[in-house]
Amino acid sequence: MNMHSVLLYGCAVVVIVSGIQLLATLATKDHKSMPPPLALLRTWRQPVPRAATGLVAAMMVLGVAQTAAPAMIDALERHPHGAWWRAMTALMVQSSGWFQLLFNLAALAVVAPLTERQFGAWRTLLVFTASGVTAQAVSMAGWSLQGGGDSVAICGLVGALATWHAARGSVVALRRVTLLIPAAGLVLCLLANNHGMGLLVGSALGVGLATPARPPLAV
Repeated sequence: MNMHSVLLYGCAVVVIVSGIQLLATLATKDHKSMPPPLALLRTWRQPVPRAATGLVAAMMVLGVAQTAAPAMIDALERHPHGAWWRAMTALMVQSSGWFQLLFNLAALAVVAPLTERQFGAWRTLLVFTASGVTAQAVSMAGWSLQGGGDSVAICGLVGALATWHAARGSVVALRRVTLLIPAAGLVLCLLANNHGMGLLVGSALGVGLATPARPPLAV
C-alpha cells in the first residue's frame, strides 16, 4: 500500500470515527440515558424534519429509478468534458452500484435529520447543495472526471456539524476531536479527493452557522 492510499484510508477512518462520536453526542444531548441508536431514531419524530424527509425520499426514488433504468446513471453522472449542469445532476445518481446506493442512503437518513434539527430546513439544503455541487465541480475540473454520488454532500453536512460543535458544543473534549474532520478534509483535498472538498465547504458554512438565526428544532 502506497502513501497516497495510507493517507486516504487514514482520513476516512478519522472522519468516520469522529463523525460517529459527534452524531451520537448530538442525538443524545437531551436524552443522556438513551442508547445512541434509539436517540438517532428520535430525530425522525414530530415535528418531522421536512428537508431531511425530502432528501431521503428523493434519493430513494432516484435509487429505484436508476436500478430500473441503468442508462439514467450515464445520462446524469460526471463525464470528461461534460456539460456544467452535470455538477448538479451527478448528486442524483450513485455510479458505483448497490453498496454505494445503500450506504449513502443510510448515511443521509442519519445525518440529515440531525443537521436539520441543528440548523433548520433551508440551511440544511444550502449546506447539502453547496457542498455537493462544489465537490462535483472540482471533480469535473480534473479530480475525478467520471462518476456520481451524494456522499460528497453528506460529507458537507458532517463538516458543518463538526465546526458548529467545535465553536459552540458543550462537550469540550469532543470540540477538539471534531476539528479533526475539517483537517481530514484538507488532507483529502491535497490528495485531490472530492470528499475533502465536500467536508471543507460544509465546515466553512458550519462556522457561519455557529450563531443560528432562529431556534433549531428540538432533538
